[in-house]
Amino acid sequence: MGGFRHFFSEEDKKNIAVAISEVEKYTSGEVRVHLEDHCKGDVLKRAEFHFGKLQMHNTKERTGILFYLAVKDRLFAIYGDQGIHARVPENYWDGIRDRMLDYFRRSEFAAGVIEGIRMAGEQLKEHFPAASRNDNELSNEVSSS
Repeated sequence: MGGFRHFFSEEDKKNIAVAISEVEKYTSGEVRVHLEDHCKGDVLKRAEFHFGKLQMHNTKERTGILFYLAVKDRLFAIYGDQGIHARVPENYWDGIRDRMLDYFRRSEFAAGVIEGIRMAGEQLKEHFPAASRNDNELSNEVSSS
């Protein structure tokens, strides 16, 4: 594996950004994808760190969701802010994780991330439908460090 810089093709990145845009049309929630080569410590804590670094906690309704992937370590986590976490069923994130793993096991990483985004979007739409004015508060581009 060539590291996060080559993990997704430019077309993959575009398709992920489009998936995020599609989800965000119908919800006030915000979704981001962040890549790095290695996870320093616990994967969920690392996702939480990047969630803060990307200022995802600054969304109006605290409905940000971060998909974090440490590509060389083959680890990933889904981190949801307080607003969405308080509304979804307790095992909700596990269902998204398991579905993404189905794709990842077939080396369909972009498709797995897009499916995770779609699944998270269903809950966002249900609990946080878009208001008449639906500002895009965060970038839809895949970020990396």
